[in-house]
Amino acid sequence: MNVAVLGAGRLGRALAQRAVAAGHDVSLHDGDANTVMDAVDAVEGQLSDADAVDRLSATTGLDAAVSDAAVVVETETTDVSSLQTTFAELEPAVGRDTLVAPAADGSPVTAAVAGLRHPDRAVGLQFRDPLDSPLVEVVVGEATTAETCDRAASFVESLERSPVVVRDAPGIVSTRAALALEAEAMRLVADGVAGVAAVDDALELGFEHAIGPLEQADRAGLDNRLATLEQLRAELGERFEPPDLLRELVAEGKTGGPRGQGFYTWEDGEPTEPALPGPELPYGERIPDDG
Repeated sequence: MNVAVLGAGRLGRALAQRAVAAGHDVSLHDGDANTVMDAVDAVEGQLSDADAVDRLSATTGLDAAVSDAAVVVETETTDVSSLQTTFAELEPAVGRDTLVAPAADGSPVTAAVAGLRHPDRAVGLQFRDPLDSPLVEVVVGEATTAETCDRAASFVESLERSPVVVRDAPGIVSTRAALALEAEAMRLVADGVAGVAAVDDALELGFEHAIGPLEQADRAGLDNRLATLEQLRAELGERFEPPDLLRELVAEGKTGGPRGQGFYTWEDGEPTEPALPGPELPYGERIPDDG
């Protein structure tokens, strides 16, 4: 299968690597020649199979990238007008049955393809982190057909990932659930119920989470988490009101792993210790024995 990956950032590189390793021919596109060539070098450096390397090509031309594609995945844009422009430009260059998939975290489906002649071909693909997780949410827009959904799910399975079909909605499933958990974990720390490490340990040990919600928020970037929560609050209501503690940390420039400190202190991309003090626990005094 020919796959066009639009965008040579972190997700685009990871998707290109996974797709060529799975046997697909991949055309990686970016408007900047240096960016796309650096991306190809990075992807090839992760591939041990010479045949896989031969299946990867790069271009700065949109028509050249998508002309033979069975699937076109846009990996960087969430702005609706920009997505509409990109998809309108590429639609004349692709076949009638080519799947068109916005994939950047939080990108809409229905609105992004509203101007297409054939919006039934569009389906969202929401990868997690960006391909380390087995989960890929297949996002069904208002015009997406069952055939389109099935073909998208088959493509995800070809990448050795597990498709979960969801409806096009703000935050979809995993983002909303993850942010709700992270926000409550922040409130537990702010309320003095438990320290940062204790909250994360409780979720890791009690529910077999790979990492705790506070470490997860740090890794994503607390400024990104704040922006997403504010967007969800505007669209879905006060249950996504960002915790005050999150606002305070972001205002102080403590935005997580990339900045070296958030809920944890970070070194070389890994958390070393909690950056916030634990609560003062109200230990009682030993009661003397009678007599």
